[in-house]
Amino acid sequence: MKSFTSLGRFIILVLLLSGCAVGPDFVQPDAPSEEEWIDSDVPQIKTEPADLTDWWKVFNDPVLDSLIETAYQQNLPLHIAGLRIMEARAQLGVAVGNQYPQLQQVSGAGTAVQISDNAPNSLAADKFYYDYQLGFDAAWELDFWGRFRRGVESAQANYLASIAGYDDALVTLTAEVARTYVQIRTFEERIVIAQANVDIQKRSLEIAEARFEGGLVTELDVQQAKALLNDTEATISRLKIGLRQARHGLSILLGIPPGGLKDVLVESGNIPEAPTEVVVGIPADLLRRRPDIRTAELEAAAQSALIGVAKADLYPQFSLVGSIGLQSSEQGGVPSNNADFSDLFDSDSITYFAGPSIQWPILNYGRITSSVRVQDARFQQLIVNYQNTVLNAYQEVEDAMVGFLRSQEQVQYLAVSVKASKRSVDLSLIQYREGVTDYQRVLDTQRFLTQEQDLYTSVNGEVALNLIAMYKALGGGWQIREGKDFVNEKIKEEMRKRTSWGKTLE
Repeated sequence: MKSFTSLGRFIILVLLLSGCAVGPDFVQPDAPSEEEWIDSDVPQIKTEPADLTDWWKVFNDPVLDSLIETAYQQNLPLHIAGLRIMEARAQLGVAVGNQYPQLQQVSGAGTAVQISDNAPNSLAADKFYYDYQLGFDAAWELDFWGRFRRGVESAQANYLASIAGYDDALVTLTAEVARTYVQIRTFEERIVIAQANVDIQKRSLEIAEARFEGGLVTELDVQQAKALLNDTEATISRLKIGLRQARHGLSILLGIPPGGLKDVLVESGNIPEAPTEVVVGIPADLLRRRPDIRTAELEAAAQSALIGVAKADLYPQFSLVGSIGLQSSEQGGVPSNNADFSDLFDSDSITYFAGPSIQWPILNYGRITSSVRVQDARFQQLIVNYQNTVLNAYQEVEDAMVGFLRSQEQVQYLAVSVKASKRSVDLSLIQYREGVTDYQRVLDTQRFLTQEQDLYTSVNGEVALNLIAMYKALGGGWQIREGKDFVNEKIKEEMRKRTSWGKTLE
């Protein structure tokens, strides 16, 4: 009874003193900040609070809305990101479990023992006997220095980082679907325009051939007309390659084979029209909204806790160990001391030991201290990475913003240029037909019209692409997953058939 009293006093003392946790407590790192955007005074940029949950709806394109919903449900990399959350949940469970007795096991054995006749003291021992044992062993390293609590902190931060990683993947996915869709519509429109120019150039070729047959011009005009016509037709072939590849890319984003897109994107359409104004909020909103910034911060938090885990090895480890069981033996099939296997469950067969233990690796030749330094250096790297992530976020927003604003200006200028180019083509054909000018003037005006119309269409698509890039840089789109599962029910069912997941998948 006295030994149990001493043990109880030791347990109470250790538990009272185990409130400390070595290592730093994580504090959000300082990061570069901006008070306002460079173009915040431009009328098209609105700095009031922005709701970016489903930003793609500003394009008023039902097809785009449907594509993004399909990608959210079926994109395979997004499924992987969701499964990483399940993995992190399970790892958190491991970390939490380490706070409780680390060893709890039932053991049993039935052994036959033969002692050598040449062994020391063999004359004083039973040379052959059976030994039966049944017991329960336990060991509990007390979390005196917070090693396991810091481990839970790290696992918790990693779990939250996996959620932020999922959100970041969702931001990228929605932006990529929208970007690829705009590219497809841009390619389609460029092909239509190129085909219209082919028709114009065919008529010009017919005029040149008629004038050549009438002896009014040389064969040079005919050959120049053919060269321009075939060059434009070759451009259509190149654009069709880009269109097909963009459609293939979109199908993979939707989680379907390339050939399956024809059932989803059944008809061509116009380039989504971007609004002239965009609500962006203020720079400080990025720290709260962008998932990659949250990920960088949480990764630093997880690493900060690992410093404490490493530091705990510098201090003594207090443990409680114990074993209780039953033991009985008999000599060569003959009961020893009137005991045999049938007496294993008698009270006289009880055997146990229990008590505290301490371990302290005092002569480690600086290995533990160096391990702490390793963890601290990694933590500092992640602080710098967090700061760099914030800087990159600002840059991405500013790049997309200036691209959006300046591409809008380009569209306005190119619209005037295209209109003038069309008029130039009409005038040059009239003058050529009347013999007032040579065919070189016709070639120049038609070539310039083709280039300007293609450029106008491309820049019109860039307006939408820059707006998409801005919404992505602002961290919009991940909010659509709120209130929904990270892993769909079909995948959950497959996992449940293989493994008992309990409530972890919920």
